[in-house]
Amino acid sequence: MPELSQPAPDFSLPVTGGGTVSLADLKGTPVVLFFYPRDDTPGCTKESIGFSEHLADFEAAGAKVFGISRDTMAKHDKFTAKHDLTVPLLSDENGEITEAYGVWVEKNMYGKKSMGIERATYLIDAQGDIAKIWRKVKVPGHVEAVLDAVKAL
Repeated sequence: MPELSQPAPDFSLPVTGGGTVSLADLKGTPVVLFFYPRDDTPGCTKESIGFSEHLADFEAAGAKVFGISRDTMAKHDKFTAKHDLTVPLLSDENGEITEAYGVWVEKNMYGKKSMGIERATYLIDAQGDIAKIWRKVKVPGHVEAVLDAVKAL
């Protein structure tokens, strides 16, 4: 699992709207990666809408924001259209990136264990190093906290 001040694991993933995004191409720009379990679930929807509503604020602060889950691009496209999301979503179908960032974890819900994505956010500075990590994210107030951290870079 990557830690503060370490280089963020690179990736190249398909993005909503077409094309691919790679961390290497974003060097020189702060990047926010928010990992979430699944499209169209209550917490994930609220978080994605929150980042969409504040996307202009992140851009004004010079940062790029991306949501990442293991959902397919087809699911991401439907999710984006259904909720008018403006935040770009990346598809990590094979799970390579969620594992590289240490967010693919064993979960325990009502005594049933399963593997899934732990809601987490990484702030990567313009040099490509991890500046801040939020683990086990609670959605209320999270987007604002991330925006404050971007502005403090």
